[in-house]
Amino acid sequence: MGLTVVSAGGHTWKLTEQIGSGSEGFVYGVDDARPLVAKLVPDPPDPDAYRRRIARLVRQRREPRTVGLLSAPVRLAWPLVPVRTADGSEADRVDGYVMADMRHAYQPFSHLLTTSARRAFLPGATWATALRTTLALARLLGELHAEGYVVGDLKPDNLWVDETGRVGMADVDSWQFTDGREVFPGRMRTPGYTAPERIGAPAGTPPDTASDDFALAVLAHQLLMAGLHPFAGHPADGGDYLSYDDNVLHGRCRLVDRTSVLLPRSVPPVDLLPKRLAELFRRAFAHTLRRPTAAEWAQAVTAELAPGRLKVCAVNAHHVHTVERPWCPWCDQAERGDDSYPDDPQEEA
Repeated sequence: MGLTVVSAGGHTWKLTEQIGSGSEGFVYGVDDARPLVAKLVPDPPDPDAYRRRIARLVRQRREPRTVGLLSAPVRLAWPLVPVRTADGSEADRVDGYVMADMRHAYQPFSHLLTTSARRAFLPGATWATALRTTLALARLLGELHAEGYVVGDLKPDNLWVDETGRVGMADVDSWQFTDGREVFPGRMRTPGYTAPERIGAPAGTPPDTASDDFALAVLAHQLLMAGLHPFAGHPADGGDYLSYDDNVLHGRCRLVDRTSVLLPRSVPPVDLLPKRLAELFRRAFAHTLRRPTAAEWAQAVTAELAPGRLKVCAVNAHHVHTVERPWCPWCDQAERGDDSYPDDPQEEA
């Protein structure tokens, strides 16, 4: 028997198939004429606080600082109405909310991060698409910060993208925000997307806009380097590879110190980046420098998308690169054993 959820006002929705899950909850399709889904969170650390959080987010949909963020086209899977499962005893009921179904207009962000997924789902994607996606993500994050929201757990799993590079965001219920005098702290963090100052910090340590800016830089690197994580690589000193976070803490990043990590020859060449963006990455990942903000990223990427800044390879029309590079970096990569943007999307990876 399928689940049924009910709002405080008595409206019921039948849930269909489970379409996603995360560290806190499960997402289900909703039997409704509108493109909706429902997120249920079975065991929040503090159920009363979670219900209050959702109620406040629903209320904030009508506040001036949020209205602009929610204007069409839809970019945020904002909670529309709190719900509870309708069956079982009061103690067994699960809280959650109904939100827009991002699948209606987007694809999972991860489809841009691997060659096989790009070719299957976004066959027209090029490096220009990666730049436009970086710009859209930076602009959206900058708008959220300007209105007092901190994402806190920015990662591919809660992001969406379309073929033009437009970006959407989900998991709004984990954000950090204030409502009146009450602070609703960020609750989550994900290895590989956690700023160094938060790695190893006690549970409950709140995020801030600077920690979001670190995750933005990681995502921008993955977009512009065909999925490569900026802290990927085996320690060049002969030590064991432990994790992205271990490399973050020890500053093992090719863009900060080329001698710090060992990477396969087939990864995209580091000099495919225009100087302006390479410098932002160094500032984002070097522990001693001021991290660029989302607004700075938006400004820099806008400049790289200006007319005359991009060039199409004469050999492969899917190979787009900055005019600062005299020859095609993707052809160089292909000669080393891989091609992130092959010219025939139907070809086997």
